[in-house]
Amino acid sequence: MCGCASETAFEKAILNNANFDILIANGNIVDGSGDLPYLADVLIRADTIAYIGKVDTSSISYDSFIDASGKVVAPGFIDVHAHGNALSDTPMDNFLKMGVTTIVLGQDGSHPTANTSGGTVDLVDWMDLLEEKGPAVNVALLAGHATLRREAGVDYADDPTAAQLREMAQNLQAALNAGCYGLSTGLEYVGGMSAKEDELVALAKVVGNDDGIMMSHVRNEDDDKVEQSIEELLRLGEHCKVHVSHMKVVYGKGADRAREILGKLESARDQEIEVSADVYPYLASYTTIGIVFPEWAKTVEQFEEAKRTRNKELREYLFNRVQKRNGPKSTLLAGNQYAGKTLDQAAADLGISFVDLLMQFGPGGGSGAYFIMEDSLMSTLLLHPETMVSSDGSPTMRHPRGYGTFARIIQRYVVERKQLTIKEAVRKMTTLSAKTMGIERRGLLKVGNFADVIVFDPQNVKENATYLDPYQTASGFDEVMVNGISVVKEETVLSPRAGRLLRK
Repeated sequence: MCGCASETAFEKAILNNANFDILIANGNIVDGSGDLPYLADVLIRADTIAYIGKVDTSSISYDSFIDASGKVVAPGFIDVHAHGNALSDTPMDNFLKMGVTTIVLGQDGSHPTANTSGGTVDLVDWMDLLEEKGPAVNVALLAGHATLRREAGVDYADDPTAAQLREMAQNLQAALNAGCYGLSTGLEYVGGMSAKEDELVALAKVVGNDDGIMMSHVRNEDDDKVEQSIEELLRLGEHCKVHVSHMKVVYGKGADRAREILGKLESARDQEIEVSADVYPYLASYTTIGIVFPEWAKTVEQFEEAKRTRNKELREYLFNRVQKRNGPKSTLLAGNQYAGKTLDQAAADLGISFVDLLMQFGPGGGSGAYFIMEDSLMSTLLLHPETMVSSDGSPTMRHPRGYGTFARIIQRYVVERKQLTIKEAVRKMTTLSAKTMGIERRGLLKVGNFADVIVFDPQNVKENATYLDPYQTASGFDEVMVNGISVVKEETVLSPRAGRLLRK
């Protein structure tokens, strides 16, 4: 082998070091860019992709060999909206088994903190603890608006004082300086719903100055309020990049309605507002039972007061609200002793009305999956080229999205419905997500990028989780590598915590 200009790329790759950790041979490379797949080999050294192309095995040595003949080799998927405690010892096999190698935490206005022997640690210290321990998957973080409010002493129902708003902005800036990718808001939840737009603008400016992103569970996702809620977010887009989390239209129907929502985002992009969105591929949402309670009865204190002074009005509200949400049969309970039963089944077992049962629960009495969305609308949102995929799930959430989302995209939309090509599906779950978040050297199979790599046959990928048995991991992902370390091999989850805290 000479050092002349005619050296091949392979010869250059092994000029100084012909030893590699992993050889993936004969794979169908779907690199995440959206370009056409191509046949090639992949060499991995340590945590990095060292070479992609034809490999002369007689010229190199390697520790591990993977025959990817007839299979897709792709970047690990990036879940831009996930939940879970990455610092705990709770396994995150749910993500790994569906090909996810990076998750974005700190969603819906709440960022993680931890209790230690020294007391409660804030987000910046939590990040240091996670970096020291090492997560099972790569973790990118957002600061949470409601948590910032609480840390600054702002009551859930109050506007912050000027001093409190300064403290919120300072704590946000500290989180951004520590490597957070932006700010999340949960404007439909206690802690976020009382925030006025001027408060959000002040924080959006901090995010924008750091070139971060504001990801928002918008104020109201109902069909008659969602456009107004998105418009509020787009106004914040004058100050920073903005993102609609788990975009949906509750009660809405039809592809045309979806196109109206998508058109609003496209018009904003035409006005140079950087706006993006993610969608999960399910027709049931999941959140606390408090979602069906009125704003004036969301907390324990408010609920007790409402029972005393507005009992009849509260009961009527609950009845009408649940009926509007497709009735009690469309709420599948979780987080209490009735988990796995619908609201009407649980009430019937007790011989009471579903309103009586909700009054027993109160707004903090559990969670549920709510079957409130329609397929043609949601699929239209999902299939748009600028929409990325998220699970909005966790290892413990009683909803199949936490265990099946990314497998479902391949199984349902690529293989069964043929509404996405494999190259487009992978792009929506990798490069588009990395670009939106600002995550560098991930989401694209490219020499020099980190070796988050998955190997699978699309025909074999199966979402196994169901609403009644939501904790079944996906199957069909034969190899999953995080930072060059095999964490799933022949569908068996291995032990190493190979993930890293990603700092922007």
